Amino acid sequence: MTEIQITRAGLTDRDFIRSVSERTWPSTYGHIISQAQINFMMDWMYSNESLEKQMNTGSEFYIASIKKENELWDAVGFCSVSPEKEDANEMAHKLNKLYVLPEAQGTGAGKALLNKCIEVAKAAGSNSLFLQVNKLNNAYTFYLKKGFIKEREFKFDIGNGFYMDDYVMRLNF
Repeated sequence: MTEIQITRAGLTDRDFIRSVSERTWPSTYGHIISQAQINFMMDWMYSNESLEKQMNTGSEFYIASIKKENELWDAVGFCSVSPEKEDANEMAHKLNKLYVLPEAQGTGAGKALLNKCIEVAKAAGSNSLFLQVNKLNNAYTFYLKKGFIKEREFKFDIGNGFYMDDYVMRLNF
């Protein structure tokens, strides 16, 4: 059984977060969106300035590390979660990002990161955790298996002629 450690990320972890994104996005999205859109979105979401702004405005980032044979920890993925006010009586959290390096997929790191987001949301008093996932992303099946339900489809204009064509999914607590 793989031992996994989840730790809170900070500004000093921005290079790692961007590196994981750069290493996972080609295999995750390369068959779905153009390289131009991948480049645009990477700059939009993973520049140092963007990550700093996200971290300073309510998004909590966490890093998953796997224990190796020599007792060292190897960081293999990250997630981001933030509170979202839905209406006067209901608070939810949004799972913004969850990526695990291709070579570490299947180790339980993704599940551990998802569980951390659920834990954060519940501890803050949220009633649910929701996310957006590209309609053609294999992660859609992962989220279904974890109890999320598809609420709706959503096409979001992100600029430069690019769109995110997603499902909105939710896990109620």
